[in-house]
Amino acid sequence: MTNALKLLIADDEAPARNRLRELLSEMSHINIVAEAKNGQEVLNLASNYQPDIVLLDIRMPGIDGIEAAQHLQKMAKPPAVIFTTAYDSYAMQAFDMNAVDYLLKPIRIERLQTALHKARALLPKQLEALLTFSPQKTHFSITERGRILLIPVADVIYLRAELKYITVRTAEKEYILEESLNNLEQEFGNIFIRLHRNCLVAKAYILGYEKRYQEFNEEGNKSTEKHWVALLKNTSETIAVSRRQQHLIRTT
Repeated sequence: MTNALKLLIADDEAPARNRLRELLSEMSHINIVAEAKNGQEVLNLASNYQPDIVLLDIRMPGIDGIEAAQHLQKMAKPPAVIFTTAYDSYAMQAFDMNAVDYLLKPIRIERLQTALHKARALLPKQLEALLTFSPQKTHFSITERGRILLIPVADVIYLRAELKYITVRTAEKEYILEESLNNLEQEFGNIFIRLHRNCLVAKAYILGYEKRYQEFNEEGNKSTEKHWVALLKNTSETIAVSRRQQHLIRTT
């Protein structure tokens, strides 16, 4: 089976996984390397086994299939993704229009064979078209030493743009994310607020605001004036509030 395609099954329901395993057992060119019950396991197992194809259930607890597919794209060699779903006909139109491979439950062996034959990695535009059928992402995916780390959005204190990267700050650690701050603001504008042109801060982590002396002003020049800063939970760091954003400050 050295030339067999490595395949990962992902479904939170054991009967569905069993059904796929039985169907795939009849295909000599397929090697099932692992099975996952949720999106977190999908990412962990995909990093370990580097599958060629992931059969990915859309409705899973925690990280759903569409979010998991987004995170899979961060892999050096993203696997082909075939969604398995019991969605209604309206949602299926979006899959068909964007040429996204999917299998409608209950899955038939003929349809499975066809999907495996044409399986390929998802294009960014294809994933974008599916986001309306998925809740807001619950995790950031960080590529670190060849592995994908999932950082809960709820744990992030701030997102700071530095050169081409974003520093993702949690109470315990900093991570580096390759993403646009503007894109993050559009996606998570209900969670983060822009206090500075290069920084989004989680609303839940803002304790308050006060004026402090800062050694340098916004232009990087030495300053002896007091400037507004945001005080944050779980860190002694403060975030400067730009003049343009000072209307956000509510003083008592």
